Formats: sequence, C-alpha cells, structure tokens
Amino acid sequence: MSQDALKVAAAEQALEYIEEGMRVGLGTGSTAAKFVEALGRKVAQGFKVTCVATSEVTQAQALALGIQMSTLDDQPYLDITVDGADEIDGALRLIKGGGGALLREKIVATASGGMIVIADASKQVETLGAFPLPLEVVPFGLAATRNMISALAIDVGCEGDIRMRTLSDGAPFRTDSGNLILDCHFGRIPAPEELDEALKLVPGVVENGLFIGIADLAIIAGSDGLTVIGAEESDFP
Repeated sequence: MSQDALKVAAAEQALEYIEEGMRVGLGTGSTAAKFVEALGRKVAQGFKVTCVATSEVTQAQALALGIQMSTLDDQPYLDITVDGADEIDGALRLIKGGGGALLREKIVATASGGMIVIADASKQVETLGAFPLPLEVVPFGLAATRNMISALAIDVGCEGDIRMRTLSDGAPFRTDSGNLILDCHFGRIPAPEELDEALKLVPGVVENGLFIGIADLAIIAGSDGLTVIGAEESDFP
C-alpha cells in the first residue's frame, strides 16, 4: 500500500469519531487534507458539522468542498480536532509544524475537547527529533532569539543547526500570522518536556512544534493495518 493510501486509510478511520452536529478543528498538511476530503464527501451527502481551520490553505480546501466553516471567536470551544503529525512517539508526544501552521494548530487543538492524530507508520518514532523541530518566531531580534534558543537547548541535551525556513527563491517563509520559522535540527530530543519548558523562556519564540499532553488518540496506518494508540486509556472523545 502506498504512503498516500495509508494516509487515506487513517483519515477515513478518524471520520468514524465525528458525529453529526460536532464542532471540528481541521488540521493542516498532506494527511490532514485527506481527512478534509473525506469529511467533504460526507458533508455532500447531508452530514452537518461546523469546522474551524488551522490554516488559510485548509480553510480554502474546506470551503471548496462545501464544509461549513467558522472561527474560534464564534466557536471558542470545539468538540474535536483531527490533525496530522511530523513525528509521534509512544506517549502521544508530537512534533508538528512542517507545514508552518504550528501556532494555529496548537491553538485549535487546545480549544478542543479532544485531539485525534492521523499518520502513516513512517511518522511513528521511539525518540522525537529526527524531524527538525519548527519554532514560530517574531522577526525582531532574530539573531538574539536564535542564540538564546541554542543555549537553552544545549542545557536540556539538544544541539544542532538552527536554520531559518526559506522559500524556493530564498525569501523567508512567513506563517499565516506573518512570523518566521526556525527549524531546529537536533537529531534527537531526549527530554521533550524539558525542551518545551525551556523554549517558553525565549521571548521571541511565539510557539514551538512540540505537542505534549495535547493528543488523546492516534490512528497509525501501516502495511499491516491500522493501529490505535490511546483509545484504551482515555474516555475519548
């Protein structure tokens, strides 16, 4: 089964958790897009939900599929969010932000009663960090911010290149909120909770891509079928 087919399988399984009338957060990225597609097909058959997008890209996709969209200002509490992940470990700790939407993704996820993560098996890891950790940062004082990030990361066992994300033409990548992204190539993150707390001390960091204690359930699609992590331990949803 192709990686694309695995993403579809995980997305369609997540749809089983969505009940009519729910307020649903829609994630960003290639796997989340598969869920939006599946939800759109169900909406076309008369299924009614109200959704909040985590990015302008997802907003446009959902509207094109006829999904009723709202905002967190009008719907400040959501029943559930479905999103992908760049990495996920056995404790449901995530790295997110490969698509640059980590700030809005975390805002939407934490405004929800529960979060489902959908991913193919390549995203499952024993130790986070092989995927570069994204940080959303303000442009002002970038060099000072980068230096403080590096120093605090070393204190919690993380070291590596910290690179500003750029577009194909070399221009800085800008998030939907107008900020920059620094990608931290640490290789491994031995203590994710400690790194998360350290990064919160940096004034120039708006948010980091570590999602800890946020995901309630993960649906992982592999060549041997679907694996669900977290369903037994929680009252989800």
